[in-house]
Amino acid sequence: MTDPNQSPQTPLGVYDRPRKDGVTGVEIIALALTILWLVGTAVFFLVLEPMGMFSESGGALQFVVVLLAIFMPVAMIWVAATAARSSKVMREESRRLQTAIDAIRQAYVAQSQAAHEVAQPSVAKKLEEIAAAQRKTETALATFSTSRSPVEVRPAPVTKNEEVGTDQVALPLGTPPEEMAPPLATEDFIRALNFPENAEDKAGFAALRRALKVRHSAQLIQASQDVLTLLSQDGIYMDDLRPDMARPEVWRRFAAGERGRAVAALGGVRDRSSLALTAARMKQDMIFRDAAHHFLRLFDRTISQFAEVATDAEMSEMSDTRTARAFMLVGRVAGTFD
Repeated sequence: MTDPNQSPQTPLGVYDRPRKDGVTGVEIIALALTILWLVGTAVFFLVLEPMGMFSESGGALQFVVVLLAIFMPVAMIWVAATAARSSKVMREESRRLQTAIDAIRQAYVAQSQAAHEVAQPSVAKKLEEIAAAQRKTETALATFSTSRSPVEVRPAPVTKNEEVGTDQVALPLGTPPEEMAPPLATEDFIRALNFPENAEDKAGFAALRRALKVRHSAQLIQASQDVLTLLSQDGIYMDDLRPDMARPEVWRRFAAGERGRAVAALGGVRDRSSLALTAARMKQDMIFRDAAHHFLRLFDRTISQFAEVATDAEMSEMSDTRTARAFMLVGRVAGTFD
């Protein structure tokens, strides 16, 4: 008696165990041939033998001939039946195996596509949040520089005993806001190059806003964002790369202008698929090629200034940012380290 609370077993289809068939058509045909042969031999030996067909021979030889005549064809019939049944089983197993392989392949393709569709919106959302924060910062800067009410400057009354202009210092008008802003801290610069981790990364967004107020770092961050967005269209994400990290002195040599074997360690990206996709995009997509070369020029210029004030620990931390990884990948494809 089955338990009513127990759920019925789900049929597994092609993945279920093969069930042994009962009597098939092959066994029925073999059984019919066996009966027909036995009846024929019985009629032959019981009806024709008394007529003297084997009357002259006798003994053991006659007994052996009779056994061979009766059982040899029967054995051959059943051997053929067994071979036919085994061939049928092998064909069924081959069909089941091929069906299972096709199902596994389709499941793998569906899983890969689903993972790509899940990862791509998250990265796109992160980049959109970064772009929104940058636009907000630029809007605030523009409002700050343009919304000030003009102040009427009135000259102070000059007395007879005062000399005009002896102690005054000329102040230039129209000073850019970035020159009036305080210098960017190295920690904020490195954190901005790595971009915020998620929407809750308040420290990352704060560092990004401070970095966007400085002209040279804002240009590099914008160029890096453009390259990361284009690379994500091919499924290339910096978090998936695990490049070989170069020593700080190699970065300093590159910042000093050395090229070739001396700085070849900077091209530490070993992911063949990412390198192949980036190289193909560099050859075929003119927009990506222009964005990549613009990014490489800005990174080269910025790292030269950064190496003058950064310590070895800060150089190592900078080399592990998403912007630095993008530079390693794109720079190796572009031949920067050759």
